[in-house]
Parts: sequence; structure tokens; C-alpha cells
Amino acid sequence: MYAVIKTGGKQYKVVAGEKLKVEQIPADIGSELTIDQVLAVGEGESIKFGAPLVEGASVRVTVVSHGRHDKVRIFKMRRRKHYQKRQGHRQNYTEIQVVAING
Repeated sequence: MYAVIKTGGKQYKVVAGEKLKVEQIPADIGSELTIDQVLAVGEGESIKFGAPLVEGASVRVTVVSHGRHDKVRIFKMRRRKHYQKRQGHRQNYTEIQVVAING
């Protein structure tokens, strides 16, 4: 059984037991959360789509850790204008593990 969930403005296809890194969620490590923004639920050949959300469907997840992604380097330059700008960014994330899919 799998589900398509929406969190942090992005969509993820998840399966029970899977770990994934999502946008930072303000929750303690080890706490259990319920994500109720489920866009689709599928099992084998049958798929149930929501309009926009599937009624009564939810995904239980456990917070594994918090961290920061690798640095993304931003370099801007205008040729022949003596303009160069360097910048870096590290995005925060929350690693979650899918416990169960109800739907």
C-alpha cells in the first residue's frame, strides 16, 4: 500500500517503513505525527484519488531526526561589468519514518 502526501509545499509518494527527508516540521525527535493531507492512496491495481484530498485517509509518521542539507552554492555574475556575488544556503529538514497508512 502506498500514498501520495503533501507536506511543506511538496508531494511525496510514501510506503510503510520508508524514511524520507521533508521540509522542517516543528516536532520533537521520537514523536508521532499524523499527516492528513493525503492526495491519493493505492494498493495494487486500485488507486483512490482525492479532490483534492482523500476523505478519511491519513499517514502516521515518526520523527527520526532534524538536520541541514548540503550547502547549495549560488554564484551570480555580469560579464564585463565587474560584478560577482557568491552566496550559500543550507536548508533545514526533518527526517521522518512512515509507520502506517490508513485509507
